Amino acid sequence: MTDQQLALQAVSEALGILNEYLEPRPHDNERILARLVEVLDRPDLAVAVSRLQQPSRL
Repeated sequence: MTDQQLALQAVSEALGILNEYLEPRPHDNERILARLVEVLDRPDLAVAVSRLQQPSRL
C-alpha cells in the first residue's frame, strides 16, 4: 500500500467514526476517542505522513 493510500484509508476510517458520533443518539465518548486514537496513532501511518510531508527529491 502506498503512503497516499494508507493516509487516505486512515482519514476515511476517522471520518466514519466522526459520522457515527454526529448521529443523534447516545454515545460512549470514551470509546469513540479510543477508536480515533487507534486509527490515527499507528506507527505506519506516522511514517507515511512524515514521508508525504517531505519535499520531493529529484
